[in-house]
Amino acid sequence: MTNIYVLLLTAFLIWMFFFDTNSLLIQSELQDQIKVLEAEKTFLEKAIKKDRALLNELSSKEALEKFARERYLLKKKNEDVFIIQYEDSVNLKTQ
Repeated sequence: MTNIYVLLLTAFLIWMFFFDTNSLLIQSELQDQIKVLEAEKTFLEKAIKKDRALLNELSSKEALEKFARERYLLKKKNEDVFIIQYEDSVNLKTQ
């Protein structure tokens, strides 16, 4: 009689660990996905914080013009732009 209970308990545990929709294997995979998504969330929150700070900096017209000139090399009419690159900064970009 106890052999039947042990057999049923073993079958039940095997079913719950491997074949059930909420098995330990699936729960483990879901926990891994949660960790990845939480890491991505913290990365994106930092990016949002950085972008908000940049947006606050660019609230004035002068700061916006300076940003456009430095980042996108924009210029006014009848104005020449000279780009000066040093060897050490060029080497860092290629690596």
